[in-house]
Amino acid sequence: MAVIQKHGKKHSPDLVCQKEGPPPDRTGAPGGHKKWSEHNNTTWSRPVARVWTGVLLLGTCLLYCARVAMPICSVSMAEQFKWSKRESGMVLGSFFWGYCFTQVFGGYVSDRVGGEKILVLSAAAWGSMTAFTPILAHFCSQPIFSMTLSRFLMGLLQGVHYPSLASLCSQKVVESDRGFLMSTVASGSYLGTLVIGGAGSLMLDLYGWESVFYVSGLLSVLWAYCMWKYLLKGEGPIITLESLGSGGSHSKLSKRHWLRLLRQPAVCAVIITHLCTASTFFTLLSWLPTFFKDTFPDAKGWVFNVVPWLVAIPSSLFSGFLSDHLIAQGSYDTASVRKMMQFFSMGVSSVFTLLLCGNTTFAWAVAFVSATMGFTTFSHSGVSVNVQDLAPSCAGALFGVMNTCGAFSGVLMVYFSGYLIETTGSWTSVFALITTVNLLGLCTFLAFAEARRVDIDPSKARYANIHI
Repeated sequence: MAVIQKHGKKHSPDLVCQKEGPPPDRTGAPGGHKKWSEHNNTTWSRPVARVWTGVLLLGTCLLYCARVAMPICSVSMAEQFKWSKRESGMVLGSFFWGYCFTQVFGGYVSDRVGGEKILVLSAAAWGSMTAFTPILAHFCSQPIFSMTLSRFLMGLLQGVHYPSLASLCSQKVVESDRGFLMSTVASGSYLGTLVIGGAGSLMLDLYGWESVFYVSGLLSVLWAYCMWKYLLKGEGPIITLESLGSGGSHSKLSKRHWLRLLRQPAVCAVIITHLCTASTFFTLLSWLPTFFKDTFPDAKGWVFNVVPWLVAIPSSLFSGFLSDHLIAQGSYDTASVRKMMQFFSMGVSSVFTLLLCGNTTFAWAVAFVSATMGFTTFSHSGVSVNVQDLAPSCAGALFGVMNTCGAFSGVLMVYFSGYLIETTGSWTSVFALITTVNLLGLCTFLAFAEARRVDIDPSKARYANIHI
């Protein structure tokens, strides 16, 4: 089969976030082209990818240790500083408002200067903020204001983490390895919750709440230093205005191309599905402990606070391995694998969520919740990694858009769920709401999701290939 290349010297690619790019591939079609990233000589080799996977897993674990330190210590701090429930809620909730505002920015900068640089800078910043939290609380005349501000800043600094991961993965990891890396790194959130829940509670009882912040903050700073010293070889992280692409014409083009990108049905499907996934996860995370306390008042708290996360960690790892294996085997195209993973995440998990509506024993309730949380992790190999299939040139910024929408909708759904519980006096309405939102996102993803690149305009590609 001969291939005639037209316009070999004409240079007018239409990219959303980069000036040049390869011709559009046919990812997901049988016998189609391999993705450009697989031919990019900047991608990691398998041994290097394994090292980075372990390092990023530890970083995400420490991220959640620092994030959950305040909820663990909030009761002791409220007693010491005489906070009411409303004031404690204001301190805890301020994190999520800050978390929403740096998602897009973090992804945008990561796409231009490299996600690893943003990860190091942000970890050093939020680690230092965590370590200084007790000092701010004791030396401020109004601890409620200093703690609210510190939690808001923590949200701002940690908001760039996941968009930077998405950007880094799209730039450095081949398509057939992305599912396992992202699902493995994402399991660090569950591991961090378990670690800080166990070790943090022990330090809280033995050495006071200040020790939880000191240890988690200093370990995070140490992780950032080691990553900079040994993986980045002490180079950077230096961010210049030139590297951010601050030219005026470039900004205008980016706006036009972003509008074109957001009009793509596959991109809208990814945003809506992630919004639904994040909303239901935040709701379950926030209200499940209350559900167990109300329904089974004599049950031991450590059981329902630990067992679901112990199930979620291997489930997340398995979903990544399974998705990469199916893609590498060639039996299913990439789009089908992404949809399959999302079906388990939103469809199968909803079945176990609905089972909580009936009269169950404590053991069965823990089993249903564990199954729900376990299958929910399959989204790490579905919608979360699909953004890298669609727009590898600006995966970080696009993931930031998705995460911003998910965070805002999650906060609103958590509040609305509380309203339903007070109004109806039944948990059935909450679980029905979660199922409805899940099915809405799943149907959208199954109908419109794709795995081909959409950040390039095929009509203006540098090389228009004609197959004869």
